[in-house]
Amino acid sequence: MPYIKQEKRTELLQGYCFAENPGELNFALTLLCLEYFNNKGKSYQTYNDIIGALECCKLEMYRRSVAPYEDTKISDNGDVF
Repeated sequence: MPYIKQEKRTELLQGYCFAENPGELNFALTLLCLEYFNNKGKSYQTYNDIIGALECCKLEMYRRSVAPYEDTKISDNGDVF
């Protein structure tokens, strides 16, 4: 868990600002997962729901954003393979 300044935590909790660095993004995502966990309760299913959603979010971000960016850079700079 990232340890960010208390005033930034409060701003993120209240929705007054957006995450500006990886630590703040981690904090915001962790809060969202904890909220889901607290609403659903402690169970394997809940843990699986959270980990599965994070993994699918990661994969979709890669598929839609990172892979096309990498394709552009291959065209710009040449392929390694």
